Amino acid sequence: MPASSAPFPAVEAARIAATLALGAAGGTLCWALDLPLPWMLGSMLATLAAVLAGAGLKPPAGARTLVTAVIGVMLGAAFSPDLLGDIAGWALSLAILLGYVAVAAAVLVPFYIRVGRMDTVTAFFSAMPGGMVEMMMLGEDMGGDGRRIVLTHAARIVITVAVIALVFRWGLGLDVSGGAFAEGMALGPGDVVLLCMSGVAGVWLGPRLKLPAPTLLGPMLLSAAVHLVGWTDGAPPGWLVAAAQVFLGTIMGCRFLGAGRDLVLRALALSVGATSVALALCIAVAFAFAELIGQPVAQVVLAFAPGGLTEMGLVALAMGADVAYVTAHHIVRIAVLVAVAPLLLKPLAARLQR
Repeated sequence: MPASSAPFPAVEAARIAATLALGAAGGTLCWALDLPLPWMLGSMLATLAAVLAGAGLKPPAGARTLVTAVIGVMLGAAFSPDLLGDIAGWALSLAILLGYVAVAAAVLVPFYIRVGRMDTVTAFFSAMPGGMVEMMMLGEDMGGDGRRIVLTHAARIVITVAVIALVFRWGLGLDVSGGAFAEGMALGPGDVVLLCMSGVAGVWLGPRLKLPAPTLLGPMLLSAAVHLVGWTDGAPPGWLVAAAQVFLGTIMGCRFLGAGRDLVLRALALSVGATSVALALCIAVAFAFAELIGQPVAQVVLAFAPGGLTEMGLVALAMGADVAYVTAHHIVRIAVLVAVAPLLLKPLAARLQR
């Protein structure tokens, strides 16, 4: 066999198993310490530390579709017929969200250009809190540095999840332990069939409908549908959700593999500054408008936070927030940014170059 051949499958499987074991150990430690969102946060931080130390990790990337489908089905289970009457009342909240995104982008694009030394296209798509994959693809198509865009968004999500989980637990005294889904109700055979069908059909349907985060939103929307019509009120068991969080956290921590320690540390440092600004604006907007839009401040923070759709949905569920409200805002934010970001780039670039 030539020296350049790919490693044996057994060797690759062993590396993946060792990486998952590290993630599970990090999650177990955070759970034992009663830290917020322990399984996702612990696995993410453990693998990120190992990546920075130069460990040869191998993420379970092939399992991401299955993991996001499980989380999507779980998020969809939080929908109920009672929520249908609330949706019309979210119009003002969604309008305020888009205003917040515009203000944050106006601050962060110059930050990435002047402090991060990025070209205009890379800075623009790094600053836009849309889906990581979508922003990378659009940025590359328009001549930006896709690798730096991905690193910036990965760092943004990692920092946002960690800060919100910690601040909510220790700053606001809210329960972000995951208790809301730790004890799942008993599932009957019909519930199991409906939930599995929602996951499988959703994974197939999501990409065909060109949804953002398709393998998450497809299962979530189908799961929400069967819950809204009252066919089931079941949800995936707590142990399966914890396992999905370990997989997701491990994959998140390994996103920085192969980037080089200096590049990763620079991306993290830049994102600390940028994410701090975005979160400060988010919290200010939440306090200013929560009463007007009729939502708790913490829930508005989750809906407006510059984190990932999957991750913020999990935090919302862990603290017993309105998952439908939170996920709807993240879906709208991503969809609007994917649609309008390329149209906004040219006039913004011309203005910045004056």
